[in-house]
Amino acid sequence: MAKIQITPAEGKWVIRAGGAVLGESSAALELHEDGRKPVIYFPRDSVAMAFFDRSQTVTTCPHKGEASHFTLHTKSTVIADAAWSYEAPGPEATPIKDHLAFYGDKVTVERQ
Repeated sequence: MAKIQITPAEGKWVIRAGGAVLGESSAALELHEDGRKPVIYFPRDSVAMAFFDRSQTVTTCPHKGEASHFTLHTKSTVIADAAWSYEAPGPEATPIKDHLAFYGDKVTVERQ
């Protein structure tokens, strides 16, 4: 069974894509899961959700539950499934409810 650890992400974190800042937060969470790179989760209220539409993509993690995916619409491009969210996470991942994570190969997520 995977071991999940969720801690406050140190510092201020920013999401950028299509030449725009899509969100920033000093209250982001960092999720560590055995055998995987850490993932930064942003509180939804720190993300410009008007640029995101829920896609039909749903993935399942045996430890975190079902993830809904979101397509990003910028002035210059559409980025399919740029973000995901566990809206009803499993017990190990409860703190990431109401948070979004982003695919690093589709958008820029960086600590400032």
